[in-house]
Amino acid sequence: MEMEEIVEEETSGKHENMVEITVKTIGPARPSRLHVPSSIKVLDLRKLIARKNHLPVENLKLILQGKVLHDRADEDDIYVRFNDGDSLIVAVKPKAPVGLDIDDDDEDLKFQLPQSTSQWKKKLYSFLRNRMKLPDIVLMAIFSLGLKAWALIILWFTLAPIAHKLDLGPLYILGTGFCLIFLNLGRRQPGDVSAYSIFNEDFRELPGTLNADAIDRDIRTGQF
Repeated sequence: MEMEEIVEEETSGKHENMVEITVKTIGPARPSRLHVPSSIKVLDLRKLIARKNHLPVENLKLILQGKVLHDRADEDDIYVRFNDGDSLIVAVKPKAPVGLDIDDDDEDLKFQLPQSTSQWKKKLYSFLRNRMKLPDIVLMAIFSLGLKAWALIILWFTLAPIAHKLDLGPLYILGTGFCLIFLNLGRRQPGDVSAYSIFNEDFRELPGTLNADAIDRDIRTGQF
C-alpha cells in the first residue's frame, strides 16, 4: 500500500482536510502534485515524499516559503500546515564518498544543548533562539554559566545602582575588576612550573637576586 494511501486512511477518521501541494525537487525532476493533510508532521511528510519519489529519507531537506523544515524541536514533533496550492521545495543532499565522514549540515555548526539537558532549559533555549532570535554566541554564553555565576551577575547588577547613588561607581567597577583577577588566579600544584619558568628553561637566577646561596658565596669569597 502506498504511503499516501496510508496517510489518507489515518487522517480520514480525524476529519482532516486534504490539500494539494506542488513538490519541486531540485534537479532535473519535474514538479509533482501531492495530496496531504492540511496539518501533518514534518517527519511523516519527509517519509511520504521519500517513498513516493524513491529518495533516501535521511538526505532530504524540505523547504517551505524559504524556511527549512525540521522534524523535531526540544524532543517534540513539529507540525507543518499547508494551504491548497502551496509549493514545497525538496533538496537531496549528496552522499559522502566511501570512507569519508562528511556532514555539510549547517545545524551541526550551531550551538546545541546536550541530550541530558533538563526540559525547562530546552524550552528556554527554544524561546530565546526561535522567538528572540539570539545569536549562537550569546546562547553559548547564557547556557555555559552555572547557577552560582548567574547569582553573582544578578547581585552585581542589583548593587550597581546603589553604588551609583553613593557616587562609588568608579570604585565599584575597579573593585569588580580586581575581584575577577584574584578569583581567576588559580593555585599552582606541587610539581608545576611557574609562568616565569617557560622563559627560563635552565632555571637561572636573575642578576642581583639575594638569597642564602648568594650570601654564603659572598662570605666564602670575602666580599661580604
